[in-house]
Amino acid sequence: MEGHKKNQIFSSFSNDQKLTHQSKHLLLELYGCDYAKLNDESFLRCTLNRAAKIAKATVLNLISNKFEPQGVTAIALLAESHISIHTWPESNYSAVDIFTCGQNMLPELASQYFIDALKAEEHFLRVINRNPPSAVLNEMRTVV
Repeated sequence: MEGHKKNQIFSSFSNDQKLTHQSKHLLLELYGCDYAKLNDESFLRCTLNRAAKIAKATVLNLISNKFEPQGVTAIALLAESHISIHTWPESNYSAVDIFTCGQNMLPELASQYFIDALKAEEHFLRVINRNPPSAVLNEMRTVV
């Protein structure tokens, strides 16, 4: 097709380098959700906090905003990365982003918790395995 470029994926890893997936990035689309839950900022903050705990993450901070006439965005800053939710109650739709780092994390459990808590009739989940350098994987950080 003229005028259109084909998307290309590039990797600079050699064939002998082993990729270790220590980080997961889950993109969750929720359809047919409960309108009231999607528009309830307090409920969503609690849901975000509980999802983080289920994923074995440490919540450092939680920020949210209620929009008019409807909708909420909430983000949990984690020691292990972040979880965010954006809602469109008028469409019974929500987009959830769960990014966790470390071998002990359980982001899939957090994903299932969102599906259940928001009473989603349908969902679509994409999982992206992140590949940080080994120096990042071996680094120990502490919360100050």
